[in-house]
Amino acid sequence: MQFGRHSIDLSQPHVMGILNVTPDSFSDGGKHANVSQALEHALRMTEEGATFIDVGGESTRPGAPDVSLQEELDRTIPVVEAIAKNTECIISIDTSKAEVMREAVKAGAGLINDVRALQERGTVQVAADAKVPVCLMHMQGQPRTMQRNPQYSDVVKDVGQFLLTRANACEEAGIPKDMILFDPGYGFGKSLEHNYVLVKHLPILMALGYPVLVGMSRKSMIGNLLNRNVDERLAGSISLATIVAQMGAQIIRVHDVKETADAVNIVKMLNTIK
Repeated sequence: MQFGRHSIDLSQPHVMGILNVTPDSFSDGGKHANVSQALEHALRMTEEGATFIDVGGESTRPGAPDVSLQEELDRTIPVVEAIAKNTECIISIDTSKAEVMREAVKAGAGLINDVRALQERGTVQVAADAKVPVCLMHMQGQPRTMQRNPQYSDVVKDVGQFLLTRANACEEAGIPKDMILFDPGYGFGKSLEHNYVLVKHLPILMALGYPVLVGMSRKSMIGNLLNRNVDERLAGSISLATIVAQMGAQIIRVHDVKETADAVNIVKMLNTIK
């Protein structure tokens, strides 16, 4: 798949490092709040094995407040520019705002990663004009309310149908099928059981014909199952990353790049053995 000026073979799993330039993200809020801190962390993650760096300027944790357009631009665009000038990694912009998408791609982003699956006003056309791949994520509800008793008739079918519907809308707007990725949206409007059903049946979603990005790092689906605080979820995060890598997930979005890259490289080695 072509991500801006980078061509990436998705036949093997890749690691995406999370770079939240926010004061309130659930795991690392405030740690990379200025450009120099953010760039330092991005450089470290690329050295540790990240193919992608996902830059986000608005927290989507349950109950998170909205962020204004200008504030999100001010947080993200200088960071995208700095990473683009100093690394060869693929920069992903984690946003649901059309103007942030447009400016981030101009600054060097090669992937648009939208938790709202390009449903906000103007985003589909901006993404089509940007001519970079898009990742469509499933979320039931909105961040403020998404964890209030989420309900599904069949979570795997419902998530799959939503993603296919959004993919069709994107393709009708001019985004080629081979530039669309799916994200099941672990933790976004799902109960503990919903999340693990979606892990177990991830191959069903992969069979829909789109590359899959998976993000479960340090999430409550780990903490609530194992009774672990956010900073005690490394083992659970790596376990899930290894499982989905073995299933064939193409991109694994994580906080702990070095440890996850080690696990993914073991899976890659096994994949080469006949």
